[in-house]
Order: sequence, then structure tokens, then C-alpha cells
Amino acid sequence: MSADIIDGKAHAATIRDKVGAQVARLTAQHAITPGLAVVLVGEDPASQVYVRAKGRHTVEAGMASFEHRLAADTSEADLLALIERLNADPQVHGILVQLPLPGHLNADLVINAIDPAKDVDGFHISNVGLLCTGQKCLVPCTPLGCLMLLRDHLGSLGGLDAVVLGRSNIVGKPMAQLLLRENCTVTIAHSRTRDLADVVRRADIVVAAVGRPAMVPGDWIKPGATVIDVGINRIERDGRTVLVGDVDFASARAVAGAITPVPGGVGPMTIACLLANTLTACCRAHGLPEPEGLTA
Repeated sequence: MSADIIDGKAHAATIRDKVGAQVARLTAQHAITPGLAVVLVGEDPASQVYVRAKGRHTVEAGMASFEHRLAADTSEADLLALIERLNADPQVHGILVQLPLPGHLNADLVINAIDPAKDVDGFHISNVGLLCTGQKCLVPCTPLGCLMLLRDHLGSLGGLDAVVLGRSNIVGKPMAQLLLRENCTVTIAHSRTRDLADVVRRADIVVAAVGRPAMVPGDWIKPGATVIDVGINRIERDGRTVLVGDVDFASARAVAGAITPVPGGVGPMTIACLLANTLTACCRAHGLPEPEGLTA
């Protein structure tokens, strides 16, 4: 048995095409162009790569891209003042502050300064609370992308046993909430979980988001399960740096029914869902129907 490969790159391209088509109609029919503002503080190399990619895909989708690159020693007051201006700017429908921030900045304070209606990362405490109570909100991009991949591959998720490995605010916790909304039976597992391997073996769906390379071997996977690997870990192999996931791909593929690769699985979905969230935020801001097939 060899698992089906869930091609996140292809699925993300489809989402970007849908977003682009709906942005074009929005601009033509209502003279409205969705705008995304990305704020980068400092010169973290990985963050710079992500910001460039986000800007490129934003423009390709027909949206307005506003990039704000600030020095690493930018004060908290200056950063909060910028966010206040972006909150008030009618051309900006989505605001994203790239994480991680330099150590002297309070990330929670900064994130919660963003207007929840423009919080396209879905990290504001108001959006977190709305998600937990099953109300309409902006959903974090990576869990949203995972959910879209699961829906596309499995159809209805109702009644399935799901294990989420990891309890971060960015992926683990919101992923669990989304799976609960899909009527899954959900377990959040983590470093203190007893008999972790046995917990994972019961799952029809495994979402791995722990940040540890190849932590989940194939013999932890239930035969036929669907495995969503969120991990992006850089390791040295044969004298070069390679990307690997939190799941041992080769051994898991021999057991699972379907699996996302790393790279090319969940990663591309994150930016695609950021564009979808920006479009959704724009439609809500103008009282227009929300885009179909692009929300949770």
C-alpha cells in the first residue's frame, strides 16, 4: 500500500485562481480592490522570504499590496501607531504583522491592537473567541488550509477520529476547533500525552504540528489514515540543508491512505488562505456576499 499524495501546491493554485477571479469581479462590479498590509519588523531571513512571497501572490491575485518594513529596534509605540493608521485606512482590508517579532516587542499586545475585522491571520483574541464558540470569524490561515485539504480529499469529516499533535495558538488549538466544527471526535496530543503512539494509532485523521523533524514514524499511523503534516524543519542531510516534516514521510506513506508532503503540502496553502481571508474581510467590510468555498 502506498498513500495518495495530497498536492497542496496544486490545491493552493486553485484557491489563488478562485480568489483572483472574485477579486476581478469585485473590482469590475463595485470598484473595490481588496488591500493587504504586511508589517515586517527586523531582518529575519525566513520572514523576509515569506513577506516577499506574500507580496507577490497578493499582486498576482489583483489585490493591493502595502508593505511596511521597519527597523529591528522600532519602538512598540511606533509599531502600534502604524497599526492604528492601518486600522483606519479604508484601502486596507487585511493587516498582518509578520512573526516572530524582536524580543523587546510584546507580540500579544501588537496582535490585539489590530482591528479584528482586518486580522487576516486570525490571531486576535476576539477571533480566537469567536472560533471557539462556533461563530463567524477570520480563521488562522494554516489550519484553514489544512481543513480545505481534508475536505477536498475526504468530503464529510463527520464522525471521524482526529488527533492534533501540538497545542500552539497558531495551529494546534484552532485546528482542533475547526475539526470539532466538522463533527470530528478530536484529541489534542502533546509532549506530556501518555502513550502517545497509541493515541495517534486510533486516529482516522492525524494533523502533526509540533516542529520536531520526523517525530511521527509510520508505525504510529492507523492503516488508511489521512495525515496532514504541518511541520517545516530544516535539517542537514548529505552535506546540504533540506526541509522535512514532523512525520517520517517514507514509513508513513507505506501505511497511510493519504499524506501531505513536505515541502509542497500545507505550506503553499497558508499564503493562499491569507489571500482568501483578505478577500473575505473586504467583502464583509463592504456588506457584500462572502466568497464561496474560501472560508471555514
